Amino acid sequence: MPRACSTCRLSRTARTSSTRVLSGGVLEREVARNARTAAELGESRELLSSITAAAMDAIVMIDQENVEKFAQDRDIRRFARHTARTGAPEQRHEQKGQGDGHHRGGEQVEGYDWVTPFETDTGCKVYVKPAGSSDEMVTLMASGQYDGVSASGDATLRLIRGGEVAAVNLDLVPNYANVFEGLKNQPHNTVDGVSYGVPHGRGANLLMWNTEELGDALDSWSIVFDPASKAAGKLSLYGSPIYIADAAIYLMATKPDLKITDPYSLDEKQFQAAVDLLKSIRPNVGEFWADATKQINSFAGGNVWAGTTWQYQANTLLANDPPAPVKATLPKEGSTGWSDTWMISTKSQHPNCMYKWMDYIISPVPNANATVYFGEAPVSEQGCVEAEKLSPGHCETFHAQDEAYFDKVYYWNTPSKTCIDGRGDICTDYNEWTKAWTEIQG
Repeated sequence: MPRACSTCRLSRTARTSSTRVLSGGVLEREVARNARTAAELGESRELLSSITAAAMDAIVMIDQENVEKFAQDRDIRRFARHTARTGAPEQRHEQKGQGDGHHRGGEQVEGYDWVTPFETDTGCKVYVKPAGSSDEMVTLMASGQYDGVSASGDATLRLIRGGEVAAVNLDLVPNYANVFEGLKNQPHNTVDGVSYGVPHGRGANLLMWNTEELGDALDSWSIVFDPASKAAGKLSLYGSPIYIADAAIYLMATKPDLKITDPYSLDEKQFQAAVDLLKSIRPNVGEFWADATKQINSFAGGNVWAGTTWQYQANTLLANDPPAPVKATLPKEGSTGWSDTWMISTKSQHPNCMYKWMDYIISPVPNANATVYFGEAPVSEQGCVEAEKLSPGHCETFHAQDEAYFDKVYYWNTPSKTCIDGRGDICTDYNEWTKAWTEIQG
């Protein structure tokens, strides 16, 4: 998430004398050779230096014998995970084991720790390189310096089509069998029936509003997309080109003559209609947000009255003392949402450990810790059992097992010239969306 989320994390590659660059078929042969048995995989000397995170992080592996040398390399920066929902990145402890607190992908977080067990079991260290957006994450992955990434749907197809990530052998990810069927084989991470990653979590982009100003009974995006909205001047919109899809969803319901069937597959006419709609409400926008904390503060201060949000912000505002006067809902028209994907680089130097990480982060306890902390739905029934121990009611709040709910959610995807809905090469691509978004923001 968010996640979603336009904020992505990437780990820096360990530049030690014993690391090896693997790519393409070499990578696949190396995975096959080293993963024949669990014992062989466990004995592998290529160990994942991975990031633990909920959504959009990249992982790096280092040779265990070089941990001390690597720790002394001033050119290697250690970053704590940047969370799209909780604020700016912090610096990680410089050496493994320093401090005895809990970690959030590196930094200490009281009550949650899904990193240390992985490091203890594998001998790996966790490092994170935060990036400011999905666009930056795609650029960093293209550098070939990273072993893996947890990417949002507005980046996944760009990574796949660019040859930056490899198809995943799901036989090497045993916990994938327990993942909810509704999260498998999604168009944002599966091409021609081939999977390019494993899901980390999911969530919907919700409508949130100030009940004192707008009442209790909103159920439509019209409060946002009607130029005559009662919330004029007080709208809080997600600040990314992918938000054009939110306008497209509203048009799917209100302008059926446009024949939009997928909000990420827009031909020129459909795309222009969505852009025109957003330009028409631009005077009503009080803020564009990418940082959850910014939006929380804006709603708490009464500076904005309505807009797109994540469940995390709503929960935070309602937990205030006294609770903020807000409600959040999935509107009747449906909504966009996210399901972040862990992917392995075609240039990964340590594919064994990358596979270990992908299996680990979707196992029940780590997935519960990460998704509860970051505010999203776990990926399996077993994950929900563990999440309930940490936060009773979590899976109900995030609709983790409610496929009817997620049937109304269009997970972020990457717009491309080749229409995702199968109409051919007549759709607008992400570059066109980015250009239009610049014009929309003014």
